[in-house]
Formats: sequence, structure tokens, C-alpha cells
Amino acid sequence: MIYKTSGVCCTEINIEIEEESGIIKSVRFTNGCAGNTSGLSRLLVGMKVDEVIEKLEGTTCGRKPTSCPDQLAQALKKWRSSK
Repeated sequence: MIYKTSGVCCTEINIEIEEESGIIKSVRFTNGCAGNTSGLSRLLVGMKVDEVIEKLEGTTCGRKPTSCPDQLAQALKKWRSSK
């Protein structure tokens, strides 16, 4: 799945999810803070979609009402609702 972000430096998030189990196989952020998004991507592999949403939704970045982690949670919610 490719998710176009809004309100953050990252312009899109490419997510690979194992359909049957809802486990994240890979996450790649385009643009954004390279170290943070790379580290976040590594931590998420093997986690269940619902767990990631619970942990990351609502995370903000400075004065912005959203963040790259929050945008990822929004992308995962969209994926979940399409199932």
C-alpha cells in the first residue's frame, strides 16, 4: 500500500502488510527525517497493524497536529477499514 501523507515532511509511506495475519512486513517513508523514519521502520516489522495504530495514533511533531508516526497510523486505519 502507498499512502500519501498530509501535514508532514514525509510525502508518502509505502507499507507491506501480510494480509491474513495483519502483520507489518516492511515500511518505507519517502522524505522526512531519515534517521527517525528509518529507525521507526525497523521497529515496526513483525508488529500487528492494530498494535501499531494504538501506539502511534495521535503523535504530534512540534506544533503540527500530526507526525510521520501518526500519518502511518492513519494509513494503517485506512488499510484496516478496506478489509
